[in-house]
Amino acid sequence: MSNFLSHGRIMGGVVSTPDLDAALTDYHDCLGLDIVEQGTIDADLAASWGCPKSGGARFATLQPQSGAPCFIRLVEAPLPDDFKPTRSYGWAAFELTVQDVFGWPGRLRESGFDIVGPPKELEGLPYFIPMQVTGRGREMIYLNEVAENTPTSDLPKAASLTDHIFIVVLAAPDREASLRWFEQALKLEISSSYTLSYSMINNAFGLGDDYRTTITMVQKGRLPIVEVDDYPAEATARPGDPAMLPAGNAMIALAVDDLDALDVPFIAPPVRRDGPLYGGRRTATVRGLAGERIELIEIG
Repeated sequence: MSNFLSHGRIMGGVVSTPDLDAALTDYHDCLGLDIVEQGTIDADLAASWGCPKSGGARFATLQPQSGAPCFIRLVEAPLPDDFKPTRSYGWAAFELTVQDVFGWPGRLRESGFDIVGPPKELEGLPYFIPMQVTGRGREMIYLNEVAENTPTSDLPKAASLTDHIFIVVLAAPDREASLRWFEQALKLEISSSYTLSYSMINNAFGLGDDYRTTITMVQKGRLPIVEVDDYPAEATARPGDPAMLPAGNAMIALAVDDLDALDVPFIAPPVRRDGPLYGGRRTATVRGLAGERIELIEIG
């Protein structure tokens, strides 16, 4: 894993969950991720996210058994009654590379995960076989078995039954504006666009099968990072207390070469932080145009 970290690499995702102990059973016992850290969120860290009311919340950090330095942090938080996945702006899903995707429905039985999209080969897209689940915090997790690279990107085959996050999905009110922001603010690159009948979006908004959504990949070279999706006009801001982490898929962490080289306002000045995710590196958090929070970790 010595060459894993490079500019733009996804180093983690934060999930808000109403019951940390139950979520740990799902992510540790069912998905097979290793628990590497537990505690409560420091007030200073919560403030740096722009989420001061998340200070003191219980959390746990998990890592894939492959050893990839990409971490899922579960943070205990109230679940808004009116929060439904795939209907609001912000982080909509985390995509994990996995082995044996057709075996996952059986493994998930009796867990807190609900299958919303069973494993299915996609016509014209031979590169991976996806399935989709939601967790106890109504977070959306894609479990994708990679078959081969795409013409424009390298897709990672899992080195453990459940491996790292390799793509995050952003629900945007203005896809083009978000793309320009990623390009200019974070020094990433705009890649391929696709227009398709997106069943997760169509089902969430009650749209017909003929409704088509345009999505665009943000990459660094051949490294895929963010899928930016155009969302229907009926989408809303994420419900919940704006002084706390958002519900569901709450935040991501990205590696960057040099925080000082980025022309972007940080919520709080960069500081060095310890722990499995940070490793003594400098980190700071920004907010994108869809309201999404991105924790930037300096690796240069």
